[in-house]
Amino acid sequence: MEILEQYIILIVMAVCVGVGFILKHTFTALPNRYIPLILAVLGIVLNSWMNAWAWDIEILVGGIASGLMAVGAFEFGKQLFKGKTAEEGNDNGADT
Repeated sequence: MEILEQYIILIVMAVCVGVGFILKHTFTALPNRYIPLILAVLGIVLNSWMNAWAWDIEILVGGIASGLMAVGAFEFGKQLFKGKTAEEGNDNGADT
């Protein structure tokens, strides 16, 4: 995990979380399976832009890691805040 931590850029990840949220809730015709790919590409572009449009392997890996971590952060937040209602919904009345 320490290897990934050195490549994740928080500002890129934060922008990708926001864009991913907008994509998921605004463009309902867009399949969810394409959102990680879009965020990975956006992460690469943002990371390159932040480094004066330079290109090397660290910028590429940092952009991909930041974009995909945004997907993980969104899913973690979704599970954290909706986890309690999902547990209540899975009861199916078996205890009654």
